[in-house]
Amino acid sequence: MAYTLAQIAARLGGRVLGDAEIEVAQVATLEEAASNEISFLANSRYRSRLSATRSGAVILSEADADATDLPRIVSSNPYAYFAKVSALLNPSPRVLPGVHPHAVVSIDATIDPTACIAATAVIGSGAVIGAHSVIGEGCFIGDRTVVGVGVHLNPRVVVYHDCVLGDNLIAHSGAVIGADGFGFAMEERRWLKIPQIGRVVIGKDVEIGANTTIDRGALDDTVIEDGVKLDNQIQIAHNVKIGAHTAIAGCVGIAGSTTIGKRCQIGGSAGILGHLEIADDVTIASFTLIGKSIHEAGSYAAIYPFGKTEDWRKNAVHLRHLDEMNRRIKKLEQELAKQESLKDQR
Repeated sequence: MAYTLAQIAARLGGRVLGDAEIEVAQVATLEEAASNEISFLANSRYRSRLSATRSGAVILSEADADATDLPRIVSSNPYAYFAKVSALLNPSPRVLPGVHPHAVVSIDATIDPTACIAATAVIGSGAVIGAHSVIGEGCFIGDRTVVGVGVHLNPRVVVYHDCVLGDNLIAHSGAVIGADGFGFAMEERRWLKIPQIGRVVIGKDVEIGANTTIDRGALDDTVIEDGVKLDNQIQIAHNVKIGAHTAIAGCVGIAGSTTIGKRCQIGGSAGILGHLEIADDVTIASFTLIGKSIHEAGSYAAIYPFGKTEDWRKNAVHLRHLDEMNRRIKKLEQELAKQESLKDQR
């Protein structure tokens, strides 16, 4: 479905410059856009691309409002505005409510009549599925799990027993919510399994990427607060708590009982050790290992810079001797201090 710029601005706000009646039917990049598509410029460094674009219209910031004569919508946040336009032009497919005859639903489960339960999905005893939720093909919902309103579980999502999924959650294929945490006690050189009796409790408007795993609590709950965005292949261990509107990129590993604050941003493949506290509004760079708590907002990184292999090997040799070098330097400093003291006495 196509919309004019005037119609888009009436729905989403913003200021239209140029022909407000031009219609756009899809979003695209500046490089690939066609005349019936709308693109965006979020960074003024790429202004030069405006002159070559074939886009029918663009979304710009106030600072770039006069950078082109193309029909345009001016917004204080072009990237966020682009996201809203994309959602407008690409609505979710219509879902037919009902339970597929090839789904397996426990007799005492509660399914809202507006929900959709796809073929081969399994709904456990006492589970509750909220209004307008979609449980995709091959999903498993464990006993007594509560699924909120407008939840969308893509095919083959597994949710263990007693978990709570908040409204409008999206989970992608392969996600596992509520598996046992890694809890064991050593006795006589053998590991004893510790029953994991907590839950996973997830707030509203959360998105969980493909093959991400969220372990249930050992005693207390693992908690994911409202608006959290999780990328693919993230491991969240038992009793972790993640604050509202935090975003975590792919392949991050978070060890047990760590608390992460609100509005944090964690780069891909970062690692966070257990029993730590991360303050609100912390940014952690990709591949950074966090080994102690962070109590102040800000940006943190611990990335060894890459280089040519032969240079890295030379530097690695020096790294092995840093402690020895430190002792030698301290000894030299002490000797120099003694010499300076003797000079002063003379």
